[in-house]
Amino acid sequence: MGLAPTTATRLVNEVLDLQRAVRCFAASSSSSRAEGLGAAMHFVLRLVGEGECRATSLAQRLGIGNPVLSRHIAELEDQGLVARRRDPKDGRAQLVAITPRGAKELQLIEEDRSASFKKHLQDWEEDEALRTIERLNHLTRSLAKPPRVESETNTS
Repeated sequence: MGLAPTTATRLVNEVLDLQRAVRCFAASSSSSRAEGLGAAMHFVLRLVGEGECRATSLAQRLGIGNPVLSRHIAELEDQGLVARRRDPKDGRAQLVAITPRGAKELQLIEEDRSASFKKHLQDWEEDEALRTIERLNHLTRSLAKPPRVESETNTS
């Protein structure tokens, strides 16, 4: 059956409102540690921290172009947070990995941001937060896969 158009519109608007609120939260609660690493750079570092990967696949996961990612990686590399090397399977490609310093910095930034986030959610119960995580994961997975094309039946 699917969602009613008005429900889909409300859901889109709530997601956009959440995105704006998270951006405002990140800007207002940014610790001095995180200030040098904006939200975009934090996200790049977090994904690199999941394991060494090709720069091109990282760009696809982030939904950004290779030139933009290249600038992000260069900045993270200048700070000693990531390292690049040629892919031994394809000398034209680069692999990106988090450095030990980058892993430590990522951990500290996430601890700072989590502590700040927790202050905003003092009136939440643990089960409420866990249900929200589950629903957000479900939404993320749904948006990450191609839309299902419903067969259109011609009733004329």
